[in-house]
Amino acid sequence: MSSLNLDDFTDLIERPDGGVRRDAEARRERQIVPPGALGRLDDLGEWLAAAQASVPVRPVTRPRVVLFAGDHGVAELGVSTRPAGSARELVRAVLDGGSPVSVLARRLDVPVRVVDMALDCAPEELPDEVVRHRVRRGSGRIDIEDALTLQEAEAAFLAGVAVADEEADSGTDLVVLGDVSVGGTTAAAVLVAALCGTDASVVTGRGGVAIDDLAWMRKCAAVRDALRRARPVLGDQLQLLATVGGADLAAMTGFLLQSAVRKTPVILDGVVSAACALVGQRVAFRAPDWWLAGHNSGEPAQAKALDRMAIEPLLDHGVGVGEGMGALLALPLVQAAAALAAELPEEQPEPKEPKEPKALDKPEEPEEPEEPGNSAAAG
Repeated sequence: MSSLNLDDFTDLIERPDGGVRRDAEARRERQIVPPGALGRLDDLGEWLAAAQASVPVRPVTRPRVVLFAGDHGVAELGVSTRPAGSARELVRAVLDGGSPVSVLARRLDVPVRVVDMALDCAPEELPDEVVRHRVRRGSGRIDIEDALTLQEAEAAFLAGVAVADEEADSGTDLVVLGDVSVGGTTAAAVLVAALCGTDASVVTGRGGVAIDDLAWMRKCAAVRDALRRARPVLGDQLQLLATVGGADLAAMTGFLLQSAVRKTPVILDGVVSAACALVGQRVAFRAPDWWLAGHNSGEPAQAKALDRMAIEPLLDHGVGVGEGMGALLALPLVQAAAALAAELPEEQPEPKEPKEPKALDKPEEPEEPEEPGNSAAAG
């Protein structure tokens, strides 16, 4: 039995400041570019102002990419183009600067943090700052066994909370959240199907690097079997993460909820972060107000989760590589919205023409009395 009470997050999480958002909207109406002319940039600027409780909005100057990493036992079934247990190679590429997210982060001057929660490798193979939160080596095969014990799920969740606190305390003002995993999209599809009450085929996609039809059928079967195991524990979100999630997903869920507590805005990446956000919404219904969806990854489970949370992706470029890449592409858009909201000048009221002063009415001078000698009637 877990000692962690997730219901506490319902009371701890507040919505972004509605009064500040109204002030931001009023300020936007006074700016020289007509309201609505900037499209979603207007909404983004106002959302960020409310999240920061600041009008004008402050620039986003200290963003950070945070990636939670793990291997999933379900990958043994051939549900991914990558072999089971190979997420370590992806992490190594990120750390060495050779992955797509590393290249883009370098260009945008955004630091990248990788948090190993359940990679299937010896911890000595990676730097200490990467592995210090690890819960276990690999997560269980969710079609036939639990991904984690309940105690491991709690430890992973609390690790995510701790990472969110570390980022907030260090001054991070916006997080780009992603995952580095093999088999993670399968676990994410199970979570979304369970929480949305749909069948396996509705949520099963082909992953970041598209799998063939045979692998897709294997993935559907794995999601179907795991879904049967998930339904009995739907009422307990921590048990759900232990049963069909994984250490990286449990940590991401804790991270998202604590980021909302700390009022740190987050850009979600693909289906894995969307699935964790959906679990977070079940825990605390106000939490999604602190999150944006960076892009449409093409995964049906992501679309289902975002629709359930009423979050619309910012971009749709067909990027399916994962690792926070799609969310990082959306960061300049958010920064642009902040700059426009803060720096566009306000219209100056037209000067009024001075009115001519009214002349004071002079009192009528009294008529002088006529002299008698001048009278026409005289003599």
